[in-house]
Amino acid sequence: MNANNTISKTNGYDLPVYGLDNGQFLIIHLPALLCIFLSLICALTVLILSFKKRKIKSFFTWSKSERFVVYMAICDGTFNIAHSFDHLHIVISQNHVYPRELCEFYAFMLVEFITAQNLMVNIVAINAFVLIYFNKNINFGKYDWKILVWIFGAPFVGVTFAASFEQLGPAGAFCFFDGVKGVIANICFTTVPLTLILFMNTILYLLTWTRIRSDTERIKHTIGQKSVTMRMAHNAARNMTFFVAAFFVQWWAFAIYGVWALVDNVPQVLFQLVTIFNNLGGVVNLVVYMFIRKHTEVSPQVANNDSTVNTPA
Repeated sequence: MNANNTISKTNGYDLPVYGLDNGQFLIIHLPALLCIFLSLICALTVLILSFKKRKIKSFFTWSKSERFVVYMAICDGTFNIAHSFDHLHIVISQNHVYPRELCEFYAFMLVEFITAQNLMVNIVAINAFVLIYFNKNINFGKYDWKILVWIFGAPFVGVTFAASFEQLGPAGAFCFFDGVKGVIANICFTTVPLTLILFMNTILYLLTWTRIRSDTERIKHTIGQKSVTMRMAHNAARNMTFFVAAFFVQWWAFAIYGVWALVDNVPQVLFQLVTIFNNLGGVVNLVVYMFIRKHTEVSPQVANNDSTVNTPA
């Protein structure tokens, strides 16, 4: 998993299966599988509850927050399915995934949907910031085509390019970027973008919440259309920021792991944290969904009249 272990090795299959040599094999994979299946159940729960609640209305008339929940659940669910087969294959065989094409397929799915989720939450953070500071609702195009092309299309092009140069393969504990041939690609495609997005999202999150708090105090005793409109914008932005917080919970360990691996061997405890938190996306996003749903039910008039939240654009 570390660049120091790649000397004189030709590809990821020359690396030992992570954990077999130190008794940590099942300690890594069993918690990971437990978190993956729990996350998958939560992602499916979000999809079922979302469509059950809005079964009459067209999907693209839902609020942005509600549509974001569905997109996140799709990313989580597909990631979980691919990653569960990946881990199960390694646990059962106690070896790398063979044939190489199968490992590359698992890797392709993981990179595609991890990156899609990264881009998705970044757009959410930017949208909340722009809504609060500039009172502007970003237009995602008819049927959200702009955001969908960006979050799914851009990663697809990138990972296809990487796969064509054989950058995907065994990473030691799972299939991702090849642990030997794909080290640079992993840094450029995962470590650097994820770290930058986490940093950017954190700044936007803090700025957005600071502005919401100050505006809330200012309009607490104000009445009128302007006050109602501002409260609706705050409600929309507040919902969006919870996605950003959930994203931080899921990916903070992976970002630290990537940076740490550039300079030194990663401690076992940090690797364990990565395998747990990375695979809990469906769980944290279910929490976000339930909060948004409860908040909407508590304030139905605001939700129903919030043009900044419910417009398809």
